[in-house]
Amino acid sequence: MLYAFELSGEHPQLPAAEVLSVLASRGLKTFVFEAYLNCLIVDISSPDPATTDDEIFQMLKEEMPDVLAMTHSISKVIDIVDVSEEAILNAAEKFHAADYLKEGETFVVRAKRVGDASVLKSVDLEGRVGGRIFRQGFRASLKNADKVFRLTLTDRAVFGLLVCAIDRGAYEFRSPQKKPFFYPGVLMPRVARALCNIAGVCAGTIAVDPFCGTAGILLEAGLLGAKGIGIDAQEKIIVGADSNMGGYSRSTGRLLSKEERASGIDLPDYDLFAGDACGLPLADKVADAIITDPPYGRSAAIKAESLEKLYSESFKEMYRILKPGKKAVVVSEIEVKDFAADAGFTIETVYKQRVHGSLTRTISVLIKK
Repeated sequence: MLYAFELSGEHPQLPAAEVLSVLASRGLKTFVFEAYLNCLIVDISSPDPATTDDEIFQMLKEEMPDVLAMTHSISKVIDIVDVSEEAILNAAEKFHAADYLKEGETFVVRAKRVGDASVLKSVDLEGRVGGRIFRQGFRASLKNADKVFRLTLTDRAVFGLLVCAIDRGAYEFRSPQKKPFFYPGVLMPRVARALCNIAGVCAGTIAVDPFCGTAGILLEAGLLGAKGIGIDAQEKIIVGADSNMGGYSRSTGRLLSKEERASGIDLPDYDLFAGDACGLPLADKVADAIITDPPYGRSAAIKAESLEKLYSESFKEMYRILKPGKKAVVVSEIEVKDFAADAGFTIETVYKQRVHGSLTRTISVLIKK
């Protein structure tokens, strides 16, 4: 069954990589049918023949809004046609609404233009497509519709039934400056969440950050249902990280009141240690995923004698504690492929993310074979 993932476009590759990784972590089979501008069409099935298309639809509807960070919406694809008024209206004319709407259910049509905003800008596509559904005997409701049909205009026109929309604004409640403990230079929550998803973090996994800082990455892992384990060289940073990890609701991702925090109920599962990333206090093959943003400044080099030694020894430790077949996602301002290869990792992908000015992040996805 084809599904359309309307991507955020904040990075040319990360949103699609996040989608595919999340689906894989749920045990689903995927095939990229098409990749349009900010719209990924994926054929999704289950390796279990007993799993129905309706069950996959329901899983996406229930789980994905609380998981994905770089996707706006997911739709079940009904048709894909050329971006032209004639092609879209012809598709709407052939569309059998009764296959998607039960008797008495109401609907609404929503159109989203991606890229060239001038494409069919003067055409009331929502109204004209909706009119064709209305003439099949179904009633429209602009505010409280039972079903939403979504028309995404990108390289092609993708017409589908909305599965779910993702409230990306929820991540703003966890912006670094809004957390109980703030320290500059950390990853934004949406990026941290996407990297956790790419690493394969999900409920029941153990996610480790050997350079956890204020625990921005670990918090997103914890909100995904993982147990987070963080290590940092500075005791005061660990104290701040504990404030952040213990400051948010596991079920809603929202900041808790002082009374709620004191109760210890509905908190992410985590452990934090003041320690050395070059000698992690963890057993071999304990981690299901490693996501980390190592320091690359002068102070880090001083603590480890040299930046080269810090990276060399910490990558060996990451390799030691990671389970075979699992991933480490490492963010850095420098290339780390040599350190990774020397430690034993296989490099799956390297992404570049321009932050501002001359600052470009390198995001390396590594696998322990």
